[in-house]
Amino acid sequence: MTTTPATAALLAPARLSTGNRGLDEIMEGGFLPGRLYLLEGKPGTGKTTMAMQFMLANAAAGSRGLYVTLSETADELRASAQVHGWDIPEAMQLFELLPPENVLDEERQQSLLYSSDLELGESTKSIFETVERLEPTLLVLDSLSEIRLLAQSSLRYRRQILSLKHYFGRRGITTLMLDDLTADVADKTVHSVAHGVILLEELAPAYGAERRRVRVLKYRGSSYRGGYHDMTIERGGATVFPRLRAIDHKRRIERTRLGSGIAALDQLLGGGIERGSSTLLLGPAGAGKSLLAITFVLESTRRGDRAAMFVFDEELGLLFDRSRQMGIDLEQLRDDGLLLVEQVDAAELSPGEFAERVKTIVTQHNVKTVVIDSLNGYQAAMPEEQFLLLHIHELLQYLNRQGATTFLTVAQHGLVGDMRAPVDVTYLADTVLLLRYFEARGRVRRAISVIKKRAGPHEDTIREYQIGDDGIRVGEPLVAFQGVLRGVPEYAGDGTALIKPAGER
Repeated sequence: MTTTPATAALLAPARLSTGNRGLDEIMEGGFLPGRLYLLEGKPGTGKTTMAMQFMLANAAAGSRGLYVTLSETADELRASAQVHGWDIPEAMQLFELLPPENVLDEERQQSLLYSSDLELGESTKSIFETVERLEPTLLVLDSLSEIRLLAQSSLRYRRQILSLKHYFGRRGITTLMLDDLTADVADKTVHSVAHGVILLEELAPAYGAERRRVRVLKYRGSSYRGGYHDMTIERGGATVFPRLRAIDHKRRIERTRLGSGIAALDQLLGGGIERGSSTLLLGPAGAGKSLLAITFVLESTRRGDRAAMFVFDEELGLLFDRSRQMGIDLEQLRDDGLLLVEQVDAAELSPGEFAERVKTIVTQHNVKTVVIDSLNGYQAAMPEEQFLLLHIHELLQYLNRQGATTFLTVAQHGLVGDMRAPVDVTYLADTVLLLRYFEARGRVRRAISVIKKRAGPHEDTIREYQIGDDGIRVGEPLVAFQGVLRGVPEYAGDGTALIKPAGER
């Protein structure tokens, strides 16, 4: 009989939640029941926390669980649970499997009658007796390092693991074995025996909090999302942030053209910015990149759309005060529910967690305009990462496919002359606006130009703009302009096209 995908889905057993929404998403639903899984990682990576989450989540769903601990006492496990605010239910039994008290007896330690063989056999027998008495459907064995030390050889260790696997498998018990990788890191015995293998890692950057990540190394007969995924552990347990894949979020959107509310700027942009596109605002410090992005946010809220700003570089109180001085009340927009503003601490936030925050806000609040200010701060959130461009690419693709118009700011090093950006993302953005300083008639002035726009035509001119109490003013094209792309703009005109300062005719 031919099995269709629909039939296979009906025949497949319902999966058990891992107790972690993010890990369930990575494993496409969680654990297949009745199988043996390995959760490995060095001490402190969160194995016990994730194992208890697995047990608690399924105990709440009606499953009977048995947590066998060889390295910690039951009181220590209960204390760990209390730290996270968890109460261990009756459906989750803790079984403390520690060496017999007479092992500490000096005469017994020196006796040839006592050996690791006897202790391993007694431990295994105790586990089997407890399983037969409690009849659990879920089991956690914490940890394999103790069994590996008792086995003393790879052959005996493998036989012991196979014995446990077959015993639990015959009873339909879903088993999660923990390995702290302290006895023998190179021993991959359980990898070949287990149905699935999950690796937890902890990284210590040169500055900032430690970073944790998870990776599914193996999952027999099931697809899963490969690669590393960021993870955090806080009160309440571990949270996994699945790596964002834009390809999973395709949808059709209407690519309408959106204005900025500034007629001259819209003319420069060939009519405006396309919905669902990304715009890079590139320029030196103080050139007005953030204010330009806020201008598009204001126009978005005037249309009735919601906007979101993720601010890396500026304290929100200062941003609100500075904007209010120009007649822009961002705080009121936030209170009205039209603007969501988040302060992002680059030293404490992983790229995966940031992407998850953006995704959650966009989907839950139907946000149509997103500002990331700035990519310099985004880069600071991952100073030792080698794949910043891939992170940004997936995030921009996701936002574009949700119909959200994205604005990113990048501060270039230097003010004039040869200026460079810390990360080159010009090829990723759909539109690139270049901001520059120039000197004319004894004043420091600002110039704006469009150097790239994928969708539709745009002006190839350079226009002056000013920042005043009423926001941004954009002037006429400056035809007598040279050297903008070299980073040292020179104005050789007679000054008639320049914007007159306030109060000057």
